This record gives sequence, structure tokens and C-alpha cells, in this order.
Amino acid sequence: MVAGASDVGDNYIHRLAMDDPVPWYKKRHLRTMYLLLFPCVIGIEMTSGFDSQIINSAQLLPAWKHYFGNPTGAYNGILASALPLGSVIGLPLIPLVNDTFGRRWCIMFGSWVMVIGTLIQGFATNGPMYIIARGIIGFGLPYAIVAGSCLIGELGYPKERPILTSLFNACYFIGAIVAAGCTFGTQNIENDWSWRIPSLLQMAPSLLQIAFVFFLPESPRFLISKDRFEDAKAILIKYHAEGNSQSEFVMAEIAEIRTTLEIEMEHSKRSWLDMVRTAGMRRRLVIGSLLGLFTQLSGNVVISYFLGDVLKLIGYTDPSFQTKYNLGNQCWSLICGVSAALVVMRFRRRTMYLTGILSILAVYVSWTICTAVFIQNKSDVAAKMSLFWIYAYSPAYNLCFNALTYTYLIEIFPYAQRARGIAIFQFWGKAAQFFGTNVNPIGTLAIGWKYLLTYCCWICVEAILIWFLWPETSGRSLEELAFLFEDRQALEQSTAVASKRTAIHEEESEKHVAVIEAEKV
Repeated sequence: MVAGASDVGDNYIHRLAMDDPVPWYKKRHLRTMYLLLFPCVIGIEMTSGFDSQIINSAQLLPAWKHYFGNPTGAYNGILASALPLGSVIGLPLIPLVNDTFGRRWCIMFGSWVMVIGTLIQGFATNGPMYIIARGIIGFGLPYAIVAGSCLIGELGYPKERPILTSLFNACYFIGAIVAAGCTFGTQNIENDWSWRIPSLLQMAPSLLQIAFVFFLPESPRFLISKDRFEDAKAILIKYHAEGNSQSEFVMAEIAEIRTTLEIEMEHSKRSWLDMVRTAGMRRRLVIGSLLGLFTQLSGNVVISYFLGDVLKLIGYTDPSFQTKYNLGNQCWSLICGVSAALVVMRFRRRTMYLTGILSILAVYVSWTICTAVFIQNKSDVAAKMSLFWIYAYSPAYNLCFNALTYTYLIEIFPYAQRARGIAIFQFWGKAAQFFGTNVNPIGTLAIGWKYLLTYCCWICVEAILIWFLWPETSGRSLEELAFLFEDRQALEQSTAVASKRTAIHEEESEKHVAVIEAEKV
């Protein structure tokens, strides 16, 4: 069957993939690629999770507090926020490295930078050295995150792509659990190694990426953008068709990718100005920027980095309890994150975002009320309910901002601007994280429970913006989504040429088969 223009434009690639009856684990090449994706790409976010708990848990360690002079307020804030500050500094050059040298080399570069920063952090001799080390880790982290998220979306088979990109963020909690568990285990060491050991272990995810990333194929879309069409074709045939060069799906996929990239490159100057050149790109820019803010300003930083201060507000001051509660929360968050990633194909994107943000609002309002009741009345029930609402925050947050973040970013930004779009998301996300990690310790100490009210109000604003700005992206291929905000002329041009190329390819294949049959006769 040859795809007509209307077929390709009407989710043709997506329908072919969804109708494929063979599951991924029964496809040898695809299974191998997915298993390799975990340690060297999907696991990149483990570094972010590890970092949040390094700071969160280290603040509970007497040796760490003594070594750095019992940091509080602004000093405590900069110790935590040095990493996002380093990320903001490193972001402008990421698209250049990612689109010039490829996704794998960008991951390799970022990973080596993080290893160097981790070594300096683990052997820091004073506060400034510790802060600089965290800035270096932050500088390298977004190189790996941007390239890794692009590679997952561009390598994954369309049937599993949303799940893979959703699991990318869920791995945050694996790093958080390892860090929280390690710090819990080293808290009885009565010297500096109680915090140096966890600090040095932060390089583990980066070492995995360095060891395994070149076992993965390069992004076919990157290869086609560099006129390496045959290399890209070979990768798609091997992993998306299990070596079947006559696969109807791969013929249609290659034609669509090649055509869409040609149209994109024709209208793109591959510069930062592309992000504001058209109305469609400006809307993408606004959504990507807001998503960066929302992922870090929805109250999660309070729990991720300053849980000890929050627990003190409701009377839980025992470091042992705080550490155990924190470790349990990270394990629970991993379950919620993976569960949300596995159901991402069952619901529409807008439905998940709106359900998630309204759930976050309900949790924050309830948590604020319970905390206020405890402080005013010393109610033991209110304190325990506060503990419950902190745990209830995780499924709400994971439903939208964890599970969907990179899935959505990869879908709304076309290939030519994808690295810049994710870099902009990272800029606003890290800037918001820098702001939050500096302001939250001051706010919780100076204002107490009333500080949580500011998040309740802001989350209301987030819900309104998501309702009016977020488009639906589910059920379409990346190439179809490349023209999400543009008029239909570009889409029709792409689908017409793609269908023509598919037909030509199939006709040539049929002639080749006929020649072979004739030779046999």
C-alpha cells in the first residue's frame, strides 16, 4: 500500500506504528537499543536527582554543617543554587555543540565536565571551592540533558517514544534515592567523609554515559541534516524494521523525515533569531519558557532541597526521622514517576497537564492549611496530615511536570529548533531553580507557613496559562508536529512530497523484486 498525501497528513506514520502487533521486547535490535538507552541516556536525569538530595540530605549531617560553618539563609541558598547558576552560564553554546557534532558527542562533553566538577566537589576544602565545583557540574549537566532528550525522541519507535521520553525525567528519583540512601548510610561517620562519599558518588551516572553512549546509534534526523542519508536509512531499517529494507513503515518514515527536514532547513537560518521569527515559533518560545518556570516554581524545590526546614515547621526536628522520611518520599516519588510515564499513551497531553496542575493546587492548599493549624494550635493531627500532603504532592507533580516535560518539548519544537527550544526551557528552569533555592530558605525561616501561600497563588496562575496556551500534541509523529502552529500549506507540501517519495521507493522495490523473480525463472 502506498500512502497518499491525505494518509500521511492524517497521522499515517503514527497509525502504522500503533497497528504494529509485535511488542518492542520481541524485536531484537529495538530491544537492544532500549536497554542501552537506559544507562547512557535515560539515566542522565539521575544526576539532577542525586544533586537535589546531596544538598537536602547534607544539611542534616553534622559534619557537613560544621565544615561549612553552619550555613543558613543566603549562604545556604548559594550552596544549593550554584548548580543551576552554572547551567544558565553553559546554555547558550549547547545548540551549537548538539547540532554540529551530534547528540552523542554533546552527551560525552557534558558528562566529562560533570565528572571533573564532582571530583572537585568531593575534595573541596572550603565553601567557595564547593560552590565552584557545583557550578561546574551545573555547566555540564544541560549539555547531556538537551542532547539526551533529543536523542531519545529521535531514536525511539513512535509507539514507545512518549513512554521513553517520560521515563527520562522519572530517572531523577533513582538518583535521589541513591543519594538519600547513601547519605543515610554515611550519617554515622563522624568525619568529613560522611558528606564527601555521597558527593563523589554523584559522578556515577556520568561515568555510565561515558562508557556506553557510543554503543548507541546517532540520531537519524541529525544524520539526514548532515546529508548522511544512507547512514540514517540504515539505522531506521535496523532498529525500526528489524533489518527489513522493504518495510512500508520505514519507507514512509524516511520519506517524511527527509521532506520535513528539507522544508525546515529551507525556512530556518539555524540561529537564535529563529525562535522569534514567526508567530508559531514565538508561541513555542512562550510555552517552553513557561514550562521551564512551572517545573521549578510549583513548590517542588521546597520539598526537594529544603525538606528539613519544612519538617521543622511542623515539629519534626529529629535528623534521623527527617532522613528516613526523605528517603521514603524519594522511593514513593519513583513509583509515581514511573507509573505516570507508563500511562502517558492512554491520555491526552492537555488532560494530564490540567489534571496534574489542579491536583498540585489542591495539595498545596491543604498542606498550607494543615501547617498553619499546627503552628497556631500545636495539633498533632494537623502535623501528621502535613506529612501526608507532602507525600500526596508527588503523584500530582509527576502526572504532568515530570512525566510530560520532555515528551511535550520534543513534540512542540521541530528538529531545526529543538535543541534551542530545550535549551531555553533549561534556561528558565535553572533560573527558577536558582531563584527558588536562594529564596526558599529565607522565606521559610522569615515568613513560616504563610510563605506557602505564595505558591498557592502562583499555581492558580499556572493552571490558567496551561488552559489557554497548551495545545494538544498526542497521536501524531514528530514530523507532523513540526507544523503544529503554522498554516496547513507547509504540512500539505511535506505530506505531498513524502507520499510521492514513498510511492517511488515502493515502485523501485517492486521492480527490484520482479527482476529477482525473473532471474530465478
